[in-house]
Amino acid sequence: MYYVHTLQDTFKMAPEYFDRDIEEVAKLALKRKYEGMIDKKLGVAVSVFNVRNISDGAILPGDPATHHNVEFDILTYIPYVDEVVAGEVTELAEFGAFVRIGPIEGLVHVSQITNDFLNFDKKVPAFVSKKSGRSLKKGDAVLAKISTVSMKNTVKDSKIALTMKPEGLGKAEWITEGARRARAEAAKKKR
Repeated sequence: MYYVHTLQDTFKMAPEYFDRDIEEVAKLALKRKYEGMIDKKLGVAVSVFNVRNISDGAILPGDPATHHNVEFDILTYIPYVDEVVAGEVTELAEFGAFVRIGPIEGLVHVSQITNDFLNFDKKVPAFVSKKSGRSLKKGDAVLAKISTVSMKNTVKDSKIALTMKPEGLGKAEWITEGARRARAEAAKKKR
């Protein structure tokens, strides 16, 4: 889930930037500091925007830069267990599929892709079911549910496990196929 937070901080403006617009310098400094970082309470920092209320600079002894207080907004993403997310398959490996969900990737273990038995075709590469004909390859858009979340200090070190097994998840064609099957079963029960 995405959130917008208002934060206050201080940034340092080096003398070589004194001829530039202070808002641009502040935004650049804040983007470098925040974007991509992970805070346990705020989540993954996606974007810094709406930089405002920049104070007059303070000069500290022995430091030629000016130091300014600033207020700004930050867009963050926090993944929650049981949240259903839309994503794109970015990579396949024999053990599962990596899915980009916003600013971070999660892993769908091969056992969590579908209820069918899947083979990994290295040539394509794709996961393929002989029984149902379902396949999953790089670039496919999917719906998945977050199973576990382990947020660390960096995006690279964080781990998110996903599942696509429940009805209504996976590729759009799987969802449509499941809905058709459910309607057919309901019609049989009415007879």
